[in-house]
Amino acid sequence: MIKIAVLGSTNGTDFPAVYDFLKNYDKAELVAVISDKKDSGILAKAKEKKVESLFIDSKEFNSREESDKKLLQELKKRKIDLIVLIGYMKWITKVLLEEYKNKIMNIHPSLLPSFPGMNLSVHKEVLEKGCKISGATVFFVDEGQDSGPIILQKTVEVSENETPETLKEKVQKAEQEILPKAIKLFCENKLKVEGRKVRIME
Repeated sequence: MIKIAVLGSTNGTDFPAVYDFLKNYDKAELVAVISDKKDSGILAKAKEKKVESLFIDSKEFNSREESDKKLLQELKKRKIDLIVLIGYMKWITKVLLEEYKNKIMNIHPSLLPSFPGMNLSVHKEVLEKGCKISGATVFFVDEGQDSGPIILQKTVEVSENETPETLKEKVQKAEQEILPKAIKLFCENKLKVEGRKVRIME
């Protein structure tokens, strides 16, 4: 049984899709939701679903590394195999990256490597650049910004009268489709990382 922890800082819009998938999936278990924001929407959603929820206040620590050491302690205590980031706004340090190499999955609201970072303004940027398509990307986290090996992507069309709000809604639907798929591939040992690429095994 693969033990999964979700880390998030924001509203956790994609969390229900992940929760619903894991609830009916017998190869993995959602063990905990951990947030660096006490009043984050994702913690509220976890409590509602009776999933263990944990707040780690990064302000209590002198550095990101110290904060991640505490986080690592909590993950190890729960024997976590896979970390899934959903709107987690903190930079992941080497403390976690070395321990969980190719075991930290993130979702981003663009077709990486285009439009990394800029979580709040990515849809505005896509529209300003006149892109005809956008989409979502699931990838393994590395030391760069949204630069890790890409697992899955899904495109959405950008319509003529698109606004950042309507595009965000479309992209979130794509995110909610591919994130559970990526988790399933991981749990079934079908993802093989070869340098910058992820090969999906039959």
